[in-house]
Amino acid sequence: MANIKSAKKRILVSERNAARNKAVRSRVKTYVKKVYAAVDSGDKEAAAAALTAATAELDKATSKGVYHTNTTSRKVSRLTKLVNKMD
Repeated sequence: MANIKSAKKRILVSERNAARNKAVRSRVKTYVKKVYAAVDSGDKEAAAAALTAATAELDKATSKGVYHTNTTSRKVSRLTKLVNKMD
């Protein structure tokens, strides 16, 4: 454990930020799973709606600094390609 006041504060701040990042990542994963579930069920409309919601969540996570911009672009691209392949 740190002895210096500023180091103690940094530990608290990093724990708080890690908890927020974990919550945001978990939320994004839930929305991405919904896209995969809709694609597996074969429902094109549900998949498109889930894709829109997942894209919005990914963009929010990126704006908060949880995901890098390129990571978000890659994930959105893969999901979009998956939904567009549906017949």
